[in-house]
Amino acid sequence: RATAAALPHPPTRTAQPTRTATMSTGGLCDVGLYGLAVMGQNFALNMASHGFSVCVGNRSHSKVELTVKRAAEEGDLPLVGSSSPEEFVSKLSRPRKVVILVQAGKPVDMTIAALSEHMEEGDVIVDGGNEWYPNSVRRGRELSKRG
Repeated sequence: RATAAALPHPPTRTAQPTRTATMSTGGLCDVGLYGLAVMGQNFALNMASHGFSVCVGNRSHSKVELTVKRAAEEGDLPLVGSSSPEEFVSKLSRPRKVVILVQAGKPVDMTIAALSEHMEEGDVIVDGGNEWYPNSVRRGRELSKRG
């Protein structure tokens, strides 16, 4: 019979040598992750532990602060926070690559609207959540008109 043991602290992550664990040109991040529930936090930390510089954002700033703190504690990972959608987008290198991990439905629409307002033709938004396929198709059509 197996039992689960709780770990007192998450394992220390270290940046992998396959990429430089520094910000891209001009101090900008390689990728952005918006939505910092458990999956979003861990995905951001995972990318950072593999040497990608990551900017994180969330509606609730306390989640941003917690994720930045975890990145520092788990190996001084290349991860920075943002306090608004505009600041989040401004911290990304072009073409911008953004992963959103927010609750399906209206929150996805609201997040895309808030972020895309500050994005340009050629930038990419990936909805990494569990969304209903027709909504993804609709959003793709709407955003393709903007490039």
